[in-house]
Amino acid sequence: MGRRGLSRLVIEDYLGQRVRLQGGEKAILVEVVPPGVDPQERLSELAALANTAGAVVLDVLVQRREKPDPATYIGKGKVLETLAKAREKNADTLIFGVELTPAQARNLEEFTGLKIIDRSQLILDIFALHAGTKEAALAVELAQLQYLLPRLRGWGHALSDPGGIVGTMGPGETRLEQGRRAIRRRIQALERELREAKRAREVRRARRRRLGPPEIVLVGYTNSGKSTLFNALTRGDALVANQLFATLDTKVRRAFLPTGQIALVTDTVGFIRDLPPQLIPAFHATLEEVREAALIVIVVDAASPAAFEHLRVVREVLFSEIFRPEDPRPPVVYALNKLDLLETSVAWSRAEQLLAEAQPGMLISAKTGENLDEFRKLLAQNLRQKTSAATVSGYH
Repeated sequence: MGRRGLSRLVIEDYLGQRVRLQGGEKAILVEVVPPGVDPQERLSELAALANTAGAVVLDVLVQRREKPDPATYIGKGKVLETLAKAREKNADTLIFGVELTPAQARNLEEFTGLKIIDRSQLILDIFALHAGTKEAALAVELAQLQYLLPRLRGWGHALSDPGGIVGTMGPGETRLEQGRRAIRRRIQALERELREAKRAREVRRARRRRLGPPEIVLVGYTNSGKSTLFNALTRGDALVANQLFATLDTKVRRAFLPTGQIALVTDTVGFIRDLPPQLIPAFHATLEEVREAALIVIVVDAASPAAFEHLRVVREVLFSEIFRPEDPRPPVVYALNKLDLLETSVAWSRAEQLLAEAQPGMLISAKTGENLDEFRKLLAQNLRQKTSAATVSGYH
């Protein structure tokens, strides 16, 4: 790597840009799957994530391996193949469908000279783009800094160049150490602000629970159609977009059920497999709403070939991470959405199998309104039930 290229890396790395997507990057996707696993669903999801983040996907590469290479995750041979493909396509970024260790990302970048983005950073960048409230923005910034801190690194001169300026620990502190110390200070400030925001949110929720109608909370895999269903039930105007994580901020509006009962419907951030652990605080508002719900609606994209996997992920998050085994749970209803997109006999067969497993539930189209009146009746029936520790489709 030439001196000019090294200088560019020093500047970009010091600003934390080498592990972030800025939008417009020309990217090659690299997906790693175990032997025997169909890579199509993972590739589709990775491509959707990359497009949502603003990257331009030029090509994809798939590697099958049981265990990651400790140095580069994909091994030297695959690195060479990937670099050749990137040069052929004039790509400037490699996006990996797995989370890389700081060492693996550094080794890949040093070997290829390209920007290296892993799946966790990709999701963090999307959250940063879509955070619409102050609290969501604070939570995402905190997650990004926690991710960046162990990955902040110096290149050559930046490793040992002493700062020696006002506000540093003295002439012996390097610029890299200054950057790390500044990030730690910002992390502490963000944590304080988020604690204050949580206290305010708890006061608002307690008042709503005491004075307001029962709450129906929509949860589901990202891009399952929760916001479309939210709008249909509440006549609301939540953002609807065919992209992952279009909704990050919890929204609450009133809905009128066929019984005449009023309920509050809450739209929440979508789940996804292997969520970066740094982002868990960004889900706090969603998780707290779910725990306090009178009824949970699990929304599933019934037209997706990965519908069963998405349902598994959502159930796992709900019944393993949000609720403890001893916690009382509200009743659950399943909205098997996107009925209007079931165009083949294979898709219909999969949807019918899904419906048999997801009960009580109904095939609906939140977009066209098909079966929505019957679904409202199903909500009203289950909202009236008083259950403290329900069994949900085999989950206890």
